[in-house]
Amino acid sequence: MEHALQPYTALVPKTKMLVVQKVGHTALVTIDNPPANTWDEDTLHGLYELVKHLDSDPEIYALVITGRGERFFSAGADLKLFAEGDRAQARQMARWFGLAFEALRDFSGVSIAAINGYAMGGGLECALACDIRIAERQVQLALPEASVGLLPCAGGTQALAWLVGEGWAKRMILCGERIDGVKAERIGLVEEVVEEGQAVPAALHLAAQVGRQSPRAVKACKQLIQGARSQPLNSLLADERERFVDLFELQDTLEGVNAFLEKRPPQWRNR
Repeated sequence: MEHALQPYTALVPKTKMLVVQKVGHTALVTIDNPPANTWDEDTLHGLYELVKHLDSDPEIYALVITGRGERFFSAGADLKLFAEGDRAQARQMARWFGLAFEALRDFSGVSIAAINGYAMGGGLECALACDIRIAERQVQLALPEASVGLLPCAGGTQALAWLVGEGWAKRMILCGERIDGVKAERIGLVEEVVEEGQAVPAALHLAAQVGRQSPRAVKACKQLIQGARSQPLNSLLADERERFVDLFELQDTLEGVNAFLEKRPPQWRNR
């Protein structure tokens, strides 16, 4: 890393179970809710507010999220919340899962999940909401909700099928199949598999590469890429051309082109 991690002082998280640090233009978010880094309403609300704040911080280009400890990225929802069968409680939790992970999905920069342990249920859905996933080879990934009479309610049925295809999504959701990091890379669920203890360093290294890109150009590219999920093939080609022209209204576009011609690193101003 070019710089040591520092506390992110621009925001006080609404929950102590999310620890935020900064290195360069990257925010490192650690889920810190032992023993299994589970999600509850407070942590989901905190993540939602945090991502919205990072979206408005012109100095943050990338976000890396990981779990505290060596065993769990996140085990998902705390099932004790559903033990009494309260429909109102279930609706409220589903709402917060949606708000938090959809905010993460729509983060204007690049989000990277550094999967360092078990990512189960809502834990895997958190990783699925990120742009890129890096997993350690020993991790276990699953969407086991149907084994307790539930279903993934934070985008899992949609995002998993988009990434790995309907067959593998059905194996994991309908059959309860768990996979390790190696198989996850093979089927396209994660983009990189690394050795134990290396997920965060690898994610931060990749995030540092994002810092060399124009943040405004990255935002436009990401919107086009994700927009293709819900549009017929080739329907965004005209929009792609228009957004290319729109970039010429920005100072960063002029800076990027001239920096290349002058053989120097660009100085992005995110405007």
